[in-house]
Amino acid sequence: MAKRENTHSKTIGYILWIFGFTGAHRFYYGRPVSGTIYFFTLGLLIIGWIVDFFLIPGMDRDADIRFKEGLLDYNIAWILLTFLGILGIHRFYMRKWITGIVYFLTGGLFLVGYVYDYWTLNEQIDEINARG
Repeated sequence: MAKRENTHSKTIGYILWIFGFTGAHRFYYGRPVSGTIYFFTLGLLIIGWIVDFFLIPGMDRDADIRFKEGLLDYNIAWILLTFLGILGIHRFYMRKWITGIVYFLTGGLFLVGYVYDYWTLNEQIDEINARG
C-alpha cells in the first residue's frame, strides 16, 4: 500500500470546527460550496455542525488524498489566512509579495480577496506545491 501524504491535520480541522457554524472547517478541507452554505445557515442550523464533528476524520482523509505535499504547508497557510488573512500574511507565506502588500494595505482587498482565498487557498497551495 502506498504511503498517504498528510497535507491536512485533524487537529486544525477540529480547531476550525469550533467555528464550524461559519463553515471554516469545510473550507479548510476543500469543500467551499458546503462551507458557504454553512456560513449562511449557521452550520445548517447547528445540526450539520454537530454531525461534522464525526465526519472530520473522513474529510481529512479525502483532503490528504486530493492535495499534494510540497514546499508549502497547508496548515500554516490556513492558520495565517484564518487569523491574519485581512493583513495578507498568508500571501507573503505563499511568496505572493505584490498581492500580500495589496491585502495588507486594503484589509484583504476590502474582504473580497479574503473570501476569495477561503474558496481557493487549497488549490493555490496545490498549484505551488506541484511546481516544486
